[in-house]
Amino acid sequence: MKNKMWGGRFSKKTNPLVEDFTRSIQFDKKLAEYDCMGSIAHAKMLGKCNVVPKKDAAKIVAGLNSILSEIKKGSFRIDSSAEDIHTVLQNALDKKIGKSAGMLHTARSRNDQVSLSTRIYCKKEIDSIFALLKAFKDSIKNFAKKNIDVIVPGFTHLQNAQPVLLSHQMLAYCEMLERDIGRLNDCKKRLDVLPLGSCAISGTSLAINRDFVAKELGFSKVSSNSMDAVSDRDFVIEIISGLAILGMHLSRMSEDFIILNSQGFGILDIGDEFCTGSSMMPQKKNPDVLELVRGKCGVLYGSLMEVMVVMKGLPLTYNRDMQLDKEPLFKAVETIESSIKVLTALFKNLKVNKDRAAELLQDESIYATDIMEYLVKKGVSLKESHDIAGKIVAYAFQRKLKLSEISLRELRFFSSKFNKDAYRLLGAEESVSLKNSFGGTSPKQVRMQINR
Repeated sequence: MKNKMWGGRFSKKTNPLVEDFTRSIQFDKKLAEYDCMGSIAHAKMLGKCNVVPKKDAAKIVAGLNSILSEIKKGSFRIDSSAEDIHTVLQNALDKKIGKSAGMLHTARSRNDQVSLSTRIYCKKEIDSIFALLKAFKDSIKNFAKKNIDVIVPGFTHLQNAQPVLLSHQMLAYCEMLERDIGRLNDCKKRLDVLPLGSCAISGTSLAINRDFVAKELGFSKVSSNSMDAVSDRDFVIEIISGLAILGMHLSRMSEDFIILNSQGFGILDIGDEFCTGSSMMPQKKNPDVLELVRGKCGVLYGSLMEVMVVMKGLPLTYNRDMQLDKEPLFKAVETIESSIKVLTALFKNLKVNKDRAAELLQDESIYATDIMEYLVKKGVSLKESHDIAGKIVAYAFQRKLKLSEISLRELRFFSSKFNKDAYRLLGAEESVSLKNSFGGTSPKQVRMQINR
């Protein structure tokens, strides 16, 4: 490996095994654009502060802009034998502008340089995820609007609980995603700190202007402790943590759809283009996309644990272990982005089997809570009302009756408070319309949720 950014102190060549073992270019090449952006801002500052001659700073900036243009076009060639992306870009600049390139690394180290590149990458990717989540939420909202009147059984413990609007369930996912956006936004605020200028560990004696660089790169703050700046990877852990929680939400959503799509439920029908078949069983239509979204949540958890374990015992300040934060970070970002994209598209092809949903609501025990609240409104205590409703359900179950088949005389055996209006409760539309508390499943509340 030629043209290292270090080596003057060494009398022997690096063992090839060590070069292969320590090389990071295979993954940190993803930071090429961001490293170049950071270097341009740094070079401008060096010239402005007369740390390097202005004409040399201008040559460096021009050379880097040319390289950046090549990177964006996809024509920039990366030497896979180089140590890291910083070395690749430095060598490319050497070839492009000659001796002046050697001034670029003044007043910085790879320690603060890599932290900067990673932070710029994280800020950009969080914004990309925000855009993807907005489109995803829109697809959920559109599905909810389209199916605003569809009523389905809501489940607790995977048992019939109470009727809910399907749109209400869909909007529950939007609430989860909104929290995810909040977490990532908080993370973005905390990582929005410029580390460049911290150098290797202690800062520099050169008269640099870190605020200028921060402004050039759009950072709101400058790190206030050089030792912390070069050794901090909290922002990497925090973003992966946020993505892991987001992945958990996508996994739960996928599991719901897998269940509701199964023959036992049959409420949702996933489009053929988002399913696969069996190599042996011709009749199969498998929700593989949803199963993979569910499975890839484990990849996100693994990425989080990977970085946590790497960081847990490191002394201040920079240690080479920190090189290992990139792959799990990149993997987590790519995993979540691909999962959101495929789920957004899947939602646009999702269909509802309204007849099957109505069939599942024929079990009138699902209205037991409505009976309980009916008695509460008549002045019966909650505890007594709960007992009465439970006994009525058991009575119907033992006699293989629907609740609507129990006579008024029999109902009054359980409580004298029952009147004919109690039978009105034994219907899905009435049940959901009664749940008009803020955030409830009544059509009025659900429309308010959609508007919010």
